[in-house]
Amino acid sequence: MVQSVELLLDDTSEAEVRGQWARLAGLGLAAPRDDTHRPHITVAVAREIWPSIDRALADLDFAPVPIRLGGLLIFGARRPVLVRAVTVTEELLDLHRRIDTMVQACPGMPANTRPGAWMPHVTLARRVAPEQLGAAVNAVATDHEFPAVVVGIRRWDGDARRERVVIGGR
Repeated sequence: MVQSVELLLDDTSEAEVRGQWARLAGLGLAAPRDDTHRPHITVAVAREIWPSIDRALADLDFAPVPIRLGGLLIFGARRPVLVRAVTVTEELLDLHRRIDTMVQACPGMPANTRPGAWMPHVTLARRVAPEQLGAAVNAVATDHEFPAVVVGIRRWDGDARRERVVIGGR
């Protein structure tokens, strides 16, 4: 499994994304399984993230970061992932760089989460069958981009299926 560092959204933005998830679930696409599955922006992934990094993240100089959740993107082809793009800002890139510096020595970090390759996004639906892709896009395409605020950071442990909010959020 994997572990990750994720950015949490403000309540209004989280509710908007959850509404999009509900519309997609109405099409038979996978709905979130539990309360730990929540809208987020993944900033780092590794096979293992050490406890010392959790402590460093908790001590990070953090202030809420205004962002915009933008248009739809599709990652992959055989089992596409439908996501909402995050408009990149200097503040967001700075936060990403600071977190990357903390976790870069962890084992199993994929290159696509590193500075210069990272594409911030919020996942709406995973493993969408190609024949469902048009309906999935139509279900959320009328939602325009909207402002959001990154209000916290959490650590996700995929092995234990457990979250730990390290800054802000809830």
